[in-house]
Amino acid sequence: MTTSSSLSSHLRAVLFDSGGVLMRPIGGRWNPRADFEENVLACDPSITPDRFADAIAAGDRFMSHSAGTPDYDDYHRVLLGRLGLLPTPELLAQLRHDVHPSVVLELFPDVFNTLTELKRRGVRMAVVSDAWPNLPDLHEGLGIRDYFEVYAISAELGCEKPDPRMYHHASTELGLQPSECLFVDDLPDLVSAAMALGYEGRALYRTAPTEQVPSITSLTELLELF
Repeated sequence: MTTSSSLSSHLRAVLFDSGGVLMRPIGGRWNPRADFEENVLACDPSITPDRFADAIAAGDRFMSHSAGTPDYDDYHRVLLGRLGLLPTPELLAQLRHDVHPSVVLELFPDVFNTLTELKRRGVRMAVVSDAWPNLPDLHEGLGIRDYFEVYAISAELGCEKPDPRMYHHASTELGLQPSECLFVDDLPDLVSAAMALGYEGRALYRTAPTEQVPSITSLTELLELF
């Protein structure tokens, strides 16, 4: 395994996944947004929890079979269709209306101080995430947008990790070689894919380390590498 001292001699940047690494949904569910039921019940108060669960499962299947990250309205149309509701422009707009990110999302406790210290040390940072285009706005609302020079977002690039274009977009826009970048994700397979492309990698397991790839249990451990 590569030692920390040898890593620090050539690493210049960290490429972060977002969900599961930097932030998490309040209540534990990424999609649909936490206020989905509230907005739908305003249209039809008779919808039961079982029907919501069925619709959300249909949405999960739609997401898993989509090539890339689908349009958010298309995703909501699947859920509403399963619930027997007409996806009117007004309802679709209500389901994606702006709320402050802190209403539905929160940073992990180790994020802010780690990003601050990495920036102080001159480490450059980017985000590589399977996400919708509003991810930078979510980060802005959570107070971390200014740490990142580059965003590689699946909905904008038309591909998802482990497609090499996701990783390469970030490092290329930073003007760095893959070997100068450390990729961090909570899914070890995606870290393995990055390492196969020449990036350094760490899988983030906040509960217990994995032996599949080099891993860390807290973002603060990144500071040992720079």
